[in-house]
Amino acid sequence: MPTASDHRHRVLVVDDEPHIGRIIQLKLELGPYEVELLHDGRAALERLRSDAPVDLILLDIMMPHASGLDVLRELRRLPHRRRTPVIVLTAKGQETDREQAIRLGATDFLTKPFSPKRLLARIDEIFSH
Repeated sequence: MPTASDHRHRVLVVDDEPHIGRIIQLKLELGPYEVELLHDGRAALERLRSDAPVDLILLDIMMPHASGLDVLRELRRLPHRRRTPVIVLTAKGQETDREQAIRLGATDFLTKPFSPKRLLARIDEIFSH
């Protein structure tokens, strides 16, 4: 019989750079995380409009078809995703990007390159609340 401690948090990683997404996926899957990896904004929007559970989203800003900020804006309009934590990951470290991401409802904002250890610590912190 599964217990609450058997629960693996579901993390959606959306990054158009496959090697970065894969590194994040491998790191998270070493812990209590189940990871789904997508490579563009359109696929992310389709996935997030569904009822399939997602506990946290890691979202790159610069992606084909829809930017991470477009995805964030849209997902905050979805009643079942309004409170889902989102960490924006980007190579664009401009303050305006950070401000816009936070204004759109991002939980946090990390600039690439980032420490996988720091990312993991931040995710653990979000789930501990």
